[in-house]
Amino acid sequence: MLKIILAALIGAGLLAGCGSRSIATPGALSGTSAGNTTSSVSSLASNYSTVVWEDDFRTDPAGAPSSTYWAAETGNGVEYGNAGWGNNEAEYYLPGDATVASGALLLHGHADTSVIAHNCGTTTINNCLFSSAKITSLKTVDLSKPGFLEVEADLPTGVGSWPAIWTLGIKERWPSNGEIDIMEFYRIRGIPTILGNFAWGTEERGRAKWDDMKIPLSDFTSKDPGWVRKFHTWRMDWDADSIVIYLDDRYINSVSLDETINPGGFNPFRQPHYILLNLALGTNGGDPVKSKFPITYEVDYVRIYQKNQ
Repeated sequence: MLKIILAALIGAGLLAGCGSRSIATPGALSGTSAGNTTSSVSSLASNYSTVVWEDDFRTDPAGAPSSTYWAAETGNGVEYGNAGWGNNEAEYYLPGDATVASGALLLHGHADTSVIAHNCGTTTINNCLFSSAKITSLKTVDLSKPGFLEVEADLPTGVGSWPAIWTLGIKERWPSNGEIDIMEFYRIRGIPTILGNFAWGTEERGRAKWDDMKIPLSDFTSKDPGWVRKFHTWRMDWDADSIVIYLDDRYINSVSLDETINPGGFNPFRQPHYILLNLALGTNGGDPVKSKFPITYEVDYVRIYQKNQ
């Protein structure tokens, strides 16, 4: 059953993993601007108190995320004719690299020469010497009803790491299905950077229109030198007019849904989206050969709230 669901869901996003392609000015809504603190999660929760789905990884079977909630990816994209997931990524995803321990999801990255034994196809991307994990939610986010999605995570920030929290729409191929990168972390010209992005379709198949925001990691660590050793809360709010991304209540990026219309009139952000949590390696993350393994990306919980009726 999981394979059937994945064929329907993951198939919409085969052409690319998450990632921005251009620098854009964020569309600040309701008077917000990049770097400003806005409404808190606690005040939002009072208006959106119906938790329609959550996983705090405390009731999952020991050792693995719940197969009721998540499906684990296997491979490096060559199975779909898309080696390196469209981004020249170095990892080969293995279900065993997604584990649950002490009430948290752990996505592990390994320098794993044994991965060569798997079918890596004809790709020469690092000869499949690295493994990591990607899981996809079997519950979709209903963007037709106002709500917010909240994820608490502790990011790996070493060279080679490309962790992400993102969503894809269930209809159309990428990018016409719509991509929301609630969080990405990677290096831009060698500078560690946190990103929040939106992407949708254009007249050219496989080419996205991006609205992205890039904030150097140093903007956070200059205020808190221990930032990289702590958990942080990423949040995506949405209503009929806009989608907004926050990090620890700090505004990151937003988009007006009047702007996100594909050629042909379909708006990919007015449909259900599924959630992806993954640890990519290499390419934008930096050369994994220079990484200190194992790399661990830790997620404390995922929650979806909908507005009270």
